[in-house]
Amino acid sequence: MKIALGSDEKTHLTDFLADELERRGHSVSLVGPPAGEDLQWADVALKLARAVADGAHDQGVLCCWTGTGVSIAANKVPGVRAALCGDAETARGARKWNDANVLCLSLRAASETITKEILDAWFEAVPDASEAANVDKINAMDAGRA
Repeated sequence: MKIALGSDEKTHLTDFLADELERRGHSVSLVGPPAGEDLQWADVALKLARAVADGAHDQGVLCCWTGTGVSIAANKVPGVRAALCGDAETARGARKWNDANVLCLSLRAASETITKEILDAWFEAVPDASEAANVDKINAMDAGRA
């Protein structure tokens, strides 16, 4: 799977995420300071979200200090369903019930152990077909039809 990984800071966690995603067999493209770009969190979120929405990447992982800012910004891009996840069950639910395509994490709060658990849940979960009508409603909101 092609994954875009973005953050407004290059940290131990962003390095860990890049390595862990590649270890899991994903092709990883970096956005923001991890790639040497001087971008603020809103800019990183916009660039990554557009790459997911236009199909250049299958999914994205975004980080900022709390994870909240990148989540809010990414969700402004039609076709993106970004979810701020601080634990595995939230990540599992975001994929299962919301067909989330961008995982948002807090650089402050996420440890390597918790991040591994979140990634396990995110990639193991599959969208629940019974929730497709709700995802369709979100897509209609994106298109201005709601």
